[in-house]
Amino acid sequence: MNLKKWQSGAALLLASVIVFTGCSGNNSPAANNSSPSTSESPSGSPAPSGGAGSQDTLIMARGGDAAALDPSIVTDGESMKVTEQIFEGMLTYKNGTTEVAPALAESYEVSEDGLTYTFKLRQGIKFHDGTDFNADAVVFNFTRWFDPASPYKFEGDSFDYYDSMFGPDGSRVIKEVKAVDPATVQFTLNQPQAPFLQNLAMPAFGIASPKAVQEKKDKFKSEPVGTGPFVFKEWKRNESVTLEKNADYWQEGLPKLNRVIITVIPENTARFTALQNGEIDLMEGVNPDDLTALESNAELQKIVRPSFNVGYLGFNVKKKPFDDPKVRVALNHAVNKEGIIQAFYGGLAEMAVNPMPPTTLGFNKDVQDYPYDLEKAKQLLADAGYPDGLPNELVFYAMPVARPYMPDGKKVAEAIQADFEKIGVKTRIESPEWATYLADLKKGEKEDLFMLGWTGDNGDPDNFLFTLLHKDAIGSNNYSFYSNEEVNKLLSQGQSEADSAKREELYKQAQLLIKQDAPWIPLVHSTPLLAAKANLKGYVPSPTSSEPYSEVYFE
Repeated sequence: MNLKKWQSGAALLLASVIVFTGCSGNNSPAANNSSPSTSESPSGSPAPSGGAGSQDTLIMARGGDAAALDPSIVTDGESMKVTEQIFEGMLTYKNGTTEVAPALAESYEVSEDGLTYTFKLRQGIKFHDGTDFNADAVVFNFTRWFDPASPYKFEGDSFDYYDSMFGPDGSRVIKEVKAVDPATVQFTLNQPQAPFLQNLAMPAFGIASPKAVQEKKDKFKSEPVGTGPFVFKEWKRNESVTLEKNADYWQEGLPKLNRVIITVIPENTARFTALQNGEIDLMEGVNPDDLTALESNAELQKIVRPSFNVGYLGFNVKKKPFDDPKVRVALNHAVNKEGIIQAFYGGLAEMAVNPMPPTTLGFNKDVQDYPYDLEKAKQLLADAGYPDGLPNELVFYAMPVARPYMPDGKKVAEAIQADFEKIGVKTRIESPEWATYLADLKKGEKEDLFMLGWTGDNGDPDNFLFTLLHKDAIGSNNYSFYSNEEVNKLLSQGQSEADSAKREELYKQAQLLIKQDAPWIPLVHSTPLLAAKANLKGYVPSPTSSEPYSEVYFE
């Protein structure tokens, strides 16, 4: 094996990493730092500054509640916003970027053939329940995720992120995870995976306390135990989650806050009113209509999250009439994307053509979008055998919560509904609560078409295309149930290809085929807006839509 210090190892990934330098400061980690306590965090920020009497509780408001608090069984951002405060993985991302940095692991080695990764773990770290973090804990977690017969995969749960990133049972990327000694873990792969380190850094792979999982069992999803900067205290469903400072946190001086309360206020305008009234400190989902009031208020600040997402309308291709690509293409021509952007995004979005953002490696600029053309849509429906429009009313699922890529899913759905009516397509909009919404989409039994989106987790195209549109992601994040064998082959090759130029070509080919098949109507790539009190400091928004609050403080 060749020993690779952290920076040189991370440099190998830069061809497939999106680094948002506008949001990052001097945040290079100290490579191979063997001490579990350091005067700097992985982002390189100094020790906390708030003096006596400064505010020590952050109240953050979002539009919907978490589905669960075990990061390994969820795929939604509302859950990840909470779990990222409680759990840590072996790797993380530098603040404001998708560049890999050390976390619970401090260094690694990679074999010449790319099949063996050996990680050195930080020592002296404890879980919130007082048990030791070590190599056995890492092995326990990964075994839980990849073993279909694990007794710690509880009823109704599935490890969708693990299956999406590392392949489902029968085609796993990871062959074995073993503890070499208490501070060393070795991963053996069945085949090389280009974004392997990028994937490991995702919040979904936060390391849980084995003791807590074993003892709490199914209750673990609502009583989480990790090693992170904040300790779980209380979850009031559909109201708030309360977290308290981890007094024994391994990064010296962090967290800077004593308490974090993540609360639910469904309406964007109501959240903004609460911020203006001083009832909350930080909010997501600023309405474009509120932007002028935000920018003119000296007591508030505007925060712009780097755009790295896609909002889309998906077709359930296993149900008629959407098993016919002609129908799907017809409806693509019936959506006025520019009108949606002006009406609901205040211009803070761009029209989406492909299933991933233009800043991603391998984005195909040559793919042509289906223009808004109602007459063309009618003609294509007639060609598909529906000269008078579709005969049956369709169930159209619209998101009940604001998301970074969709600030008001119901209103956008209503605009699309009106366009569809013009070509003889009638829909009935339904918006069950968020957890039910996601569960229904996974089954694919109730809805004919649906609104959803995706914020990139790790900066790699694999995290959009494979995760959302490969056949192996059906049952997890491929809610359209789409499968094209040529596309599957290209995306699988893209995962294992180490040459970034070759990967780029594979992804460009896949996007052409996906556009022809039209399992989606890609709608927008948004620029999400947040707002906060002017004295809130140390908050660096991540392009992945969630970030730790360990360095946040009030001036």
